[in-house]
Amino acid sequence: QVQLVESGGGLVQAGGSLRLSCVASVRTFSNYDVGWFRQAPGKEREFVTDKRWNGPTYYTDSVKGRFTISRDNAKNTVYLQMNSLKPEDTAVYYCAVRWRGASSYNTWGQGTQVTVSS
Repeated sequence: QVQLVESGGGLVQAGGSLRLSCVASVRTFSNYDVGWFRQAPGKEREFVTDKRWNGPTYYTDSVKGRFTISRDNAKNTVYLQMNSLKPEDTAVYYCAVRWRGASSYNTWGQGTQVTVSS
């Protein structure tokens, strides 16, 4: 069974940076799409970014130019570099994976809290 373990969350001032990491316990990580989602208090979980197994990358509009997703297939790890953080980025961040070609993300990490103070 696939397991995902996130790390790197914390408290940062507005304008600061954080890098989240997510390690996946899979045998062929390169065959998975990887993504980051977030859930703010009182809101539904929302898509942030993902990187497909074959390269394409997508971002929600609110993080374009500030967040960067990357992956190291040799380390079974996906990263989320977050720069110019804003208070509205405060949320629990979840990584997720899906087998290439799957219609939805179906395996989730436990989440890591990111808090941006103004």
